[in-house]
Amino acid sequence: MEEKKICKKCILPETRPDIWLNEEGVCSVCVVYENEKKFSKGEKGALETDFIKILEKNKGKGEYDCLVMCSGGKDSTSALYYIKERYKLNPLAFTFDHGFETSDALENVNKAVDKLGVDFLFFKSSFMKDMFAKILKTRSKAVICHLCSMWYMDLTYKIAAKYNVPIIIAGWTKGQSVKQPVMSKCACKSDSPEYASMAKATKDFIEEHVKNDPKYKGFPQNMEEVLKKAKKRHKSMVVSPHWFLPIDADAYVETIKKELDWKYPELSYPAKTTNCELNFISVYNSKKHYGYTHYDLEMSRLIREGIISREEALRDLEINFDKDLLNVIAKKLGYKFE
Repeated sequence: MEEKKICKKCILPETRPDIWLNEEGVCSVCVVYENEKKFSKGEKGALETDFIKILEKNKGKGEYDCLVMCSGGKDSTSALYYIKERYKLNPLAFTFDHGFETSDALENVNKAVDKLGVDFLFFKSSFMKDMFAKILKTRSKAVICHLCSMWYMDLTYKIAAKYNVPIIIAGWTKGQSVKQPVMSKCACKSDSPEYASMAKATKDFIEEHVKNDPKYKGFPQNMEEVLKKAKKRHKSMVVSPHWFLPIDADAYVETIKKELDWKYPELSYPAKTTNCELNFISVYNSKKHYGYTHYDLEMSRLIREGIISREEALRDLEINFDKDLLNVIAKKLGYKFE
């Protein structure tokens, strides 16, 4: 099998028609980025003072100042830590489990909320299980993470409305946002060429297998619909401290290790991340169908922003799992990879 050509500036492969390389070996995503950069010179970057203004404006409006989405990973755990210790807010920590969260992640969350002394809401549901199984059994190219993100963001907005919370705090990094405020780190950006095929597959799957299923009546068709419904229900904005703080991951990992006894999971992908078990299947399928995942896109952005090196990204994105692990996870969905 011919090895895919990879961009000389970032790490994205040539996968026409979504991503292509020019004569210099630079991908179309990098070319667009450089062109946009020329027109954005002089624009002020997001500063911590901007973040503080947002927090102060909304502080004390209800029982909780904000709802913090906690996955147990380094980014969301540090976001909770900063909200409580650095900004002195009263947060409600929120974790959802669709049946595939890891014990390592949940242990990190439990230790964090206990040590910080914050109220904690844990939501466990098997609601998405049939949909996940159908993606595998129909061999759809829809990305599991994209559908899940629509569900959990809709759920998060509902929780914010229930508790009358004006701000939702996420642990999303700069690599996970194209412009602020971003609504989900995993949702397809259907208006971006690099997400076009993924977005179409997700749309087609919803149209064929979800839309007319009574169990999933009212399930959002896309992230735009999630946002539209959320605005009608209750006005909450989504922000992440990591967009504003000049503190890199290595630094805040050391902080939460010391203060919250946080630990990396035994196995996760990409390296040094905390993701659910289904993430392994989602990554495997995305690599198979598209040649890249949303993690490749996120890390490519970090490379362009000068936050990580190309070598670091390639190292962290090395596949560290096999089909044996996939089948252990897929068994819960009544499926087996051949």
